[in-house]
Amino acid sequence: MSFGLGWSKRTPLPGEFCRAKSAGMTNNTASDILRIAVAQLNPTVGDVAGNLAKAREARADAARQGADLVLFTELFLAGYPPEDLVLKPAFLKACERAAQDFAGDTADGGPGVIIGTPLKRKSGTHNSIIFADGGKILAERYKLDLPNYGEFDEKRVFQAGPEMQGPVNFRGVRLGIPICEDIWGDVGICETLAESGAEILLVPNGSPYYRGKVDVRHQVVIRQVIECGLPIIYANQLGGQDELIFDGASFAIGADKTLAFQMSQFEETVNVTTWKRNRAAGGQNGNNSDGWVCSEGPMSKIPEKEEADYRACMLGLRDYVNKNGFKNVVLGLSGGIDSAICAALAVDALGEERLRAVMMPYRYTSKDSLRDAEDCARALGCRYDIVPIFEPVEGFLHTLTQLFEGTREGITEENLQSRARGTILMAISNKFGSMVVTTGNKSEMSVGYATLYGDMNGGFNPIKDLYKMQVYALSRWRNTHVPPGALGPSGEVIPNNIIDKAPSAELRENQTDQDSLPPYPVLDDILECLVENEMGVDEIAARGHDRATVTRVEHLLYIAEYKRRQAAPGVKITKKNFGRDRRYPITNRFRDGG
Repeated sequence: MSFGLGWSKRTPLPGEFCRAKSAGMTNNTASDILRIAVAQLNPTVGDVAGNLAKAREARADAARQGADLVLFTELFLAGYPPEDLVLKPAFLKACERAAQDFAGDTADGGPGVIIGTPLKRKSGTHNSIIFADGGKILAERYKLDLPNYGEFDEKRVFQAGPEMQGPVNFRGVRLGIPICEDIWGDVGICETLAESGAEILLVPNGSPYYRGKVDVRHQVVIRQVIECGLPIIYANQLGGQDELIFDGASFAIGADKTLAFQMSQFEETVNVTTWKRNRAAGGQNGNNSDGWVCSEGPMSKIPEKEEADYRACMLGLRDYVNKNGFKNVVLGLSGGIDSAICAALAVDALGEERLRAVMMPYRYTSKDSLRDAEDCARALGCRYDIVPIFEPVEGFLHTLTQLFEGTREGITEENLQSRARGTILMAISNKFGSMVVTTGNKSEMSVGYATLYGDMNGGFNPIKDLYKMQVYALSRWRNTHVPPGALGPSGEVIPNNIIDKAPSAELRENQTDQDSLPPYPVLDDILECLVENEMGVDEIAARGHDRATVTRVEHLLYIAEYKRRQAAPGVKITKKNFGRDRRYPITNRFRDGG
């Protein structure tokens, strides 16, 4: 198949549009109205048949709404990111069959489609889209700029597309189709598409969530609109995939650099947008005789930061549990803030009937914690069990008496309590098929304030990328708000006493976290400087922090790497989560603090 016009920055030569049409563009008479449906959907990686069924349902929905064309998201048929599945020939064949079948559906005279899929060609395996109409695949386009940073490593499994990829002609309208990263860099793809005759740019994306990402996307697209003078439609995937959350929030920026439409965040939807040709307009850079304006489309409000973070955690937990086939979940409800917000997230994501909360008291468990845990479970309406751990802990201690003779009691004995609780939760998981939700926050995971094979036991952690003070902020927010799509109750679901009391692991008498850690506002600021911003010790101390404290926190951060490697996956909320975004060696003697 020929691929039409090129990315290279030049004015197209005479006759090139004709050659492009003969390479697969339709010859329909140009329309002055184009109804483009954006399918903001939640695919599942590897479920090619299920994703195809979802695409067919969305196309039928778009047809009922009067759409001419349906724009799907990046690698939709495969699910994104497919990672090393792309190296499996059988998987690639299944994706291509699905693409051909879906193209065949367009013979019914309904909407054309643009949908993402991996394609293996002589030039390599590509992150691709197919453009289909009238029952045929009329063109393929390949991603040129492959991201290789943070959570992305597409150069591992894909080859960059060839440079000769111009606009496609859909019923007389020339459409440019760059794919995700193609508009994020400075390689000039959008500008070149405009120079090659494109009238509107349609961009399928798999752009994961982090706090404030919607504004970042808007700025990226505005910059490209300024460069190319064309309206850009940005279609983004929805749903949780392991640690990544795709938040949707698809939108368009008009040629006048204003927001043309804004779809909802964290919600699966198919929206039809109406575009009208203004024949007197002309492109901003004088490269088109016509201009397109969005005359009808949604204008949804984007949630504020606490709501957005909470909904991201909720969506991530829901999709991880449901896509991996777990019927329900279990967690240890200690009466502390972390387990309380995880319980609230589980009920909101899955429903009260799918959460089992277990209080596992020992001699150091306070009456306040017993009451708080019970009050939290009652407010959420979930099942609540009490399983004392006195006998198993004392049994371990008795078994180890001779071996430990002559040593002082300390962290080892404390960790036995945590490991007894972890064993009980895993036993419940094995017996009833419930996934264990683990509840450690980013502050604790940063400095190793967690017990391997104890409170770190679990299948998924919805607050893994939230610092302690963010946990408090989201807990207060949830007590006064019920997020859209939540299955939990309104009102105070996390008792205020849990929020107000000093945090404690309760592994010894009168213990608080601040016995061994700086106050959490101080700790979180130091950690954000070290982890998110890669700042040096002297630079952090210059912010007003005690230099010895900063040096100690840096040391704790580095030596806890081996624990984090063994932690359950969890929702990515910040720009730099542990795992995909921050890959430090376990064996590491570097210390900036000396």
